[in-house]
Amino acid sequence: MPSEILLKIFSYLDAVSLLCAGCVSRRFYHLANDNFIWIRIYSTAFSPTRSNWKVNSVEKIAVSVSFLSVQDKEAGYWKKEYITKQIASVKAALADILKPVNPYTGLPVKTKEALRMFGLGWAIILKEKSGKEYIMEHVDLSVNDTSVTVIWYGKNWPCLASLSTLDLCGVTPVFMDWYKTPTKHRLRWHSLIAKYNLSHLTISTMIGCDRLIRIFCLHPGLLVGVWKKEEELAFVMANLHFHHLVERSTLGSATIPYELPPHSPFLDDSPEYGLHGYQLHVDLHSGGIFYLCGTFRNLFTKKGNIENGHVKLIVIHLKNNREHLPLIGKVGLSWKTDILDGCIKSCSMMDVTLLDEHGKPFWCFSSPVCLRSPATPADGPSFLGQTYSVDYVDAEGRVHVELVWIRETEEYLIVNLVLYLSVAKINRWFGTEY
Repeated sequence: MPSEILLKIFSYLDAVSLLCAGCVSRRFYHLANDNFIWIRIYSTAFSPTRSNWKVNSVEKIAVSVSFLSVQDKEAGYWKKEYITKQIASVKAALADILKPVNPYTGLPVKTKEALRMFGLGWAIILKEKSGKEYIMEHVDLSVNDTSVTVIWYGKNWPCLASLSTLDLCGVTPVFMDWYKTPTKHRLRWHSLIAKYNLSHLTISTMIGCDRLIRIFCLHPGLLVGVWKKEEELAFVMANLHFHHLVERSTLGSATIPYELPPHSPFLDDSPEYGLHGYQLHVDLHSGGIFYLCGTFRNLFTKKGNIENGHVKLIVIHLKNNREHLPLIGKVGLSWKTDILDGCIKSCSMMDVTLLDEHGKPFWCFSSPVCLRSPATPADGPSFLGQTYSVDYVDAEGRVHVELVWIRETEEYLIVNLVLYLSVAKINRWFGTEY
């Protein structure tokens, strides 16, 4: 068929159909890059003035653009401009919907709505040592109070021994309405959230197992399940905290993560500024079941509690029985694949949201954790049960939880909860010099 006729046919297509047509062959790709077609699509979508009562308004807008500006541009220029503008409009709409903030959590009120409205998803990119890549879209996800749990599983995992890294990316449709009709070759952009080294799947990162699988925790927030018998991947699970989740999932590039905007300290002449007025919200959960959902207000510490570069912030005191809290239900981390499922005892997901005295998120994370028997017994009161601890560490702080298993009621009791906040982070955040 002559190119002129194909171009005439292409001129009746919308942007999505035209992009799909460009994937058919090399000839179709070059024809579908025609600037005259794309400038009409661009003008229709982004014209600042529209005359809906005039039948030929679109044609007049397109003609008003200099003929030379179309001819002088390389093929595909206006297609790129259109896609760039579409991405910018999606980002602007996301920023607008995330403006309202919940005064109690310090997090955007409409995070769940944004995830649903804009069709946001997540993908993992498995990279072999040879350079070959495998892209897998998430199979399942569950939205929690302050996080989202994303799961990947299937039958066609590449050989684990051949893999070197795993990239976790947010995936956003360029056309906001397109995600409602699932298609194999959707136009989307990737935003790198984190990169993981799969050589770190060692005994030091293993946090639990059952009769079928072993699970490994890779920071930040990634859980990798490996079949015991085959030593191959069973599933991958990511727990993503709501704090800046939408921005991290949409505003980065395929190779560079989104960089948080610089923080401007709230200056204050209080002698212990930055050491009081904290509010903590902590969840322990798995598979939609919450073992703990607690909020602790008016937390404070003193300069005397600064040691080894950290400030000790006691949330639940070991020797105050009235503060001790039970965990609800039997703690276990639920997992599933396309053929099997199970539950690994003493493991769960932990979501922590720590707000400063101004109600701003100071430290937020979501991560797999496990209950372990401590090497040394606790110094607190004597209990008729086995003691356990849960620990989490990153560059901004550490969480330490002590629990006791009560045989009579068959439940865990939290008897101590302590945060160790990085002094360097406090100084950067508040402009102090501790």
